[in-house]
Amino acid sequence: MSKGNPIFRSWAPEWLVRLTIFLVLFPTVMLFALSTANISAATGFYGVEPADIQFSMLLYYAALASFTPLERRFFSRVSTKEYFLICLVLQVLISYACYHTRSLTVLFAGRFLQGVVNCGVTSICLTLLFGRLKSEHARETGYAIFYTMILCSASLTSLVTAPLVDNFEYNVLYKMIIYTFVPGGILLLLLMNKVHLVRKTPLYQLDWASFFLYSPMLILIGYVVTYGQQYYWLQDDTIVWSLIAIVFLAIVFVARQLTRKRPFIHPEMFQSRAFLFGIFLLGMLYLIRGAFSITTSYFSTVLGMDPINLYELLIYNIVGIILGAVISGRLIIKKRPLQFIWLAGFFLLLLFHGGMYFLFASEADMNTFIIPLLLQGMGAGMVFTPILLFTISSVPTELSQSAAAVGVFTRFAFFGISTALINYFSLFYSGTHAMRLSDHVSRADNGLQERLNLYQSALGARGMQPDMAARAATGLLDKAVKKQAFLKYAMDYNEMVVMLILGLMLLIIMAPFINRTIIDVKAKQPAAATF
Repeated sequence: MSKGNPIFRSWAPEWLVRLTIFLVLFPTVMLFALSTANISAATGFYGVEPADIQFSMLLYYAALASFTPLERRFFSRVSTKEYFLICLVLQVLISYACYHTRSLTVLFAGRFLQGVVNCGVTSICLTLLFGRLKSEHARETGYAIFYTMILCSASLTSLVTAPLVDNFEYNVLYKMIIYTFVPGGILLLLLMNKVHLVRKTPLYQLDWASFFLYSPMLILIGYVVTYGQQYYWLQDDTIVWSLIAIVFLAIVFVARQLTRKRPFIHPEMFQSRAFLFGIFLLGMLYLIRGAFSITTSYFSTVLGMDPINLYELLIYNIVGIILGAVISGRLIIKKRPLQFIWLAGFFLLLLFHGGMYFLFASEADMNTFIIPLLLQGMGAGMVFTPILLFTISSVPTELSQSAAAVGVFTRFAFFGISTALINYFSLFYSGTHAMRLSDHVSRADNGLQERLNLYQSALGARGMQPDMAARAATGLLDKAVKKQAFLKYAMDYNEMVVMLILGLMLLIIMAPFINRTIIDVKAKQPAAATF
């Protein structure tokens, strides 16, 4: 970067520069969860299964993970203003294509390309953000801000888009992204000078071969974890051949990295015990975070909350995330032991999942869940940023880009694994409990007949004919049984998460090398924030 040429124009006030960066970063983060903002509305609009919408999300993550090692080369070759303009135009064109299509194939391609372009926008925004933070701990603050936005992305995106989905067709969300991107993007282009934020390097010896091995492997992994349960895993030839292809591509990819002078992902970082431990904790955190979707499903499925009321309730979770991130950030800056920060965060998550085990009921007041949602958000906020800063700090500066790539892969893989586990246990436990409940339901059961009579009376009071009320009462009874089966499944899954958290807390206590890793990200490249 030229020292004589400032990044922004001299007349631009600092508050406007920071606001502009945020205006660009906000829709970038929203893209993470856009396709799953309302799965029911998405499936209805495209005429597909919920698994298809989940797969579109994993395609986005696969693009992030596979393109991250290449992105920095493009960033360093083109001036930042031109690079951002290219990314902005591509993002608008891709979003416009997603808006106009009902084809699932086009949607899949669009989501993958959005992930690729998002790598560039994220790098630019994070580099600019770090440049505006002048404190001694600017990098820690910048990472904390970005990671907090990522944690809030699902709830925040759903909250913002709920009124749109309620009043318009689902594809309007992609038009909203265009309208959200363009004002901040144009303003940023007007404020910026033509400079290189990083040292200019030529585009030579780009390892496209590794990219075309790595990205199909990730796409196939996403396909298996999404559709495996639906196709009964190894009973389906498509799943079997996908697994064979994954193994083959993985072997070829690893062999290529071990033999190249400039590998796509440096294998040396896997020699660091601290790095492996950080990656492991990151994966476990995503398994725990995935269980939060059961709670939101409970709100909508059992308590019958509409999307707007549900996402308004999740505001408390967003507040908790912000509080947790602020607290952990301050503790890191004051150099408090990481073990203490992690244990405090996981303990809050333990309280949430343990508390929800007892709060799952067929009827409940919305205010009952405010404190648990705050605790869940605070726990996630306290754990997420320290884990990633610990992982980044555990590798040398020259390996930070490879660490970023492995971090995004971990995020992608465990998000997919969490989805697969929830799909599996949802069918397994719900089916098991529904069968057990049905075994106790018989016409000779006086309690059953009383419940049917109650349903019939309630329906008759609303003007329904007696014969229709009798048939509808049976349907209501079946719905009640399914609700109870879901409640038992939710309790069982949360019980497993509680045991996982207890195991992680014990492991953290028994790992003394944690506190020997010094948090130092001053020389790390911002692209590592794509974790």
